[in-house]
Amino acid sequence: MGTRSKTKRREMLSNLGTFAASGVVMDSPSWAEARAAVQTTTAGTNKPRVLALIGDRFHNPDYIRVALTPIFRELDLPIDFTISIDEINSARLSNYQVFIAFGAPLNWPNGYLGPDHYPYASMLENPKEWPEPVMEGGITEKQGEMLSDFVRAGNGLYIYHQCGYISPYSKAFREVMGGIRIGHPPLRPFKVKVVNREHPITQGVRDFMVNDEQHFLIYDLDPKYVILESENIDGLNFGSHGASAVGGWAYEYGKGRVVYTAVGHTIYALWQKEYVKIQKNAVRWLLRLS
Repeated sequence: MGTRSKTKRREMLSNLGTFAASGVVMDSPSWAEARAAVQTTTAGTNKPRVLALIGDRFHNPDYIRVALTPIFRELDLPIDFTISIDEINSARLSNYQVFIAFGAPLNWPNGYLGPDHYPYASMLENPKEWPEPVMEGGITEKQGEMLSDFVRAGNGLYIYHQCGYISPYSKAFREVMGGIRIGHPPLRPFKVKVVNREHPITQGVRDFMVNDEQHFLIYDLDPKYVILESENIDGLNFGSHGASAVGGWAYEYGKGRVVYTAVGHTIYALWQKEYVKIQKNAVRWLLRLS
């Protein structure tokens, strides 16, 4: 009986090692001991570690994990994923040198019947009796301040795509990010142009086309930090905001560094070869490896 128990434990550890290599985080209590053993082994490599908050109502975490995993495998850096902002705290962040924000924690506490609701909602006999869809942020100001402190202490923050939608709900997050969302048109082709070819993040990167959401933001920082710009070269505007928008920036914040890049609504865009170069260079820059 004892031998069989030991065998099962060895199998569990072996299986967990396979999952850990793929970047999947499992939080079931039954895996706690085994996961701790794997993390101890990983920590012993002295490699910088990355934690990514991924996914939200409009962005399935699966495509983000699938997109980022090979990028970090090629960088030879361990990355852990979580889908819950509630798991992000100072104690956990202390184990990492880079935090990726690729999920906007938003809530609709009263539910909603919006343009993307499930088909059966259109057949309700009493749609007017449903409450108005009110969107609330799922991040607290304390968490925003925690991320600000994390960067000020000398760590890196990589903010992707939709996370300008976090800024209205945390003054501290907007401050460290450097911008706030306006909105975006539907998926359609646009060009991403490199506007600062001297920056380490854009080294060797050419302008490229993607079919993605072109995000428009209010940019709060000095223009000198802008590294990318998006432009709809077909002349299609987004309301009164025109056809062009700031597409990415990078700057020093306290002792740390912050990067934002706007592309990211589809896995095809995330894997566009020039954009892969940008993402790799951004992580190296955040870790001061370039």
